[in-house]
Amino acid sequence: MTSKPRPWLQRGYTRAVSLLLATPLSLIFLIHPAVMLDADGHYSHRLIMLSMLGISSGFIHGVGFDPQSRLWRSVFHPLLGCC
Repeated sequence: MTSKPRPWLQRGYTRAVSLLLATPLSLIFLIHPAVMLDADGHYSHRLIMLSMLGISSGFIHGVGFDPQSRLWRSVFHPLLGCC
């Protein structure tokens, strides 16, 4: 029996990279949240939302979870989370 090769986004090394990139970002948010302040000393909520979306998609892809719904699969796509 020959198994079909998996797409490159479902291979182990890409999932490990996603997890290794999401972990330090989440630790920065937890340990030093002032990093997200802008020049005026205010939080940029748009930037925080985009960063949290990227961290979430990195963790979801990194642990190997594949959403079944097409909507959630597109929202938490790893390439969208990297941008």
